[in-house]
Amino acid sequence: MFLLLWIKFRKRYNKTLKIKIYYNVYIMSFTKDKDSDNYATDKIGWEIIKDYIPKDKIIYAPFYCDGMQKKYFKELGFDIIHEDKDFFIFNPQYDLIVDNPPFSKLKDICIKLKESDKPFIIMAFSKVILLKWFQRLFKDDLQIIIPLQRPTFTHLTNPKKNYTPPFGVMYFCYKMNLDKDLIFI
Repeated sequence: MFLLLWIKFRKRYNKTLKIKIYYNVYIMSFTKDKDSDNYATDKIGWEIIKDYIPKDKIIYAPFYCDGMQKKYFKELGFDIIHEDKDFFIFNPQYDLIVDNPPFSKLKDICIKLKESDKPFIIMAFSKVILLKWFQRLFKDDLQIIIPLQRPTFTHLTNPKKNYTPPFGVMYFCYKMNLDKDLIFI
């Protein structure tokens, strides 16, 4: 996409264009990319935070994996957009994002989330709070939900259910206006 835009600009103005690229372009679905990104959050992982998600908002869950998140959220009473489309290109009408993004692309995803400036709840490994780039992006409007019991996950191609990672995960919330900045559940 970038190359095509550069060629059109070059032909039209006969000048070289210098652009700083803030994030890499990925073609989703991540299920065809890195195998370690193919962990879907089991229903319990969403049930434990349902009270922190507004029922009157349209939720966008852009990271498809096995597609079960749409079913889970519908069962919990939420209006959700969850399709196997490219997060960096597809831009539906929504109020907030709630999802478990692929960890290998977390930085680029977070940059795009910050650029959109819409509320979100993303699940990520606990040490992300220590990463400088994450601190710089979200230092002003971040809230965290910390589950006392670790959520479980299912790998897309491995039939083993209820996988618990060796590291803790947290729900990082941006512009959610929760009652407290640090919530233990």
